[in-house]
Amino acid sequence: MEDNKEVIEDIEETVETENNEDVNSTTESETDQSSDDIVEENNDKENDLDNMRKLKDENKKLNNEVEALKERLLRISAEYDNYRKRTTKEKEGIYTEACTDVLKEMIPVLDTLERAIAVDGSVEDFKKGIDMTIKGFKGSFEKLGVEEIDATGEFDPNLHQAVMHVQDESFGTNSVVEVFQKGYKRGEKIIRHTMVKVAN
Repeated sequence: MEDNKEVIEDIEETVETENNEDVNSTTESETDQSSDDIVEENNDKENDLDNMRKLKDENKKLNNEVEALKERLLRISAEYDNYRKRTTKEKEGIYTEACTDVLKEMIPVLDTLERAIAVDGSVEDFKKGIDMTIKGFKGSFEKLGVEEIDATGEFDPNLHQAVMHVQDESFGTNSVVEVFQKGYKRGEKIIRHTMVKVAN
């Protein structure tokens, strides 16, 4: 019986030792697993921090680009505004110069007409004065590059304005028969179309 007791004690010791070893091995594996989890978690946090830093740097870079573009836009807007003001002022200056050039040529004609009114004279003297004024006016037109539109020959809708139409076999087709009002042009620009009567 004592032998059985010893055997039972030996078996109990063996089982106890095995249980202790199992417990120790379980604790070691749990500790290993938990430290792996901690390391992995730390790595994830470092990766997240790296990503955050990269995003912050990219955000800062994009903000700098936006600011540079805003500044560029402001400069371009200011340049355009200055250009618009300058061209408007130049246009006004050109118009004023053109008007001044025209008026310089017209004022002498006005002076001549005023002198003609102030003088007493015969009808012949008035005719002569009016003729001289017309010549002065034509001279002014010539200096300004204004010329009379030729109304002889065939009707041209680009130069003439037909206000009457007649059937007359003595004239050719689309012939200008009569001029009611002279037309004028400067270069290719029509100032006033010639008003005409057209035949056939």
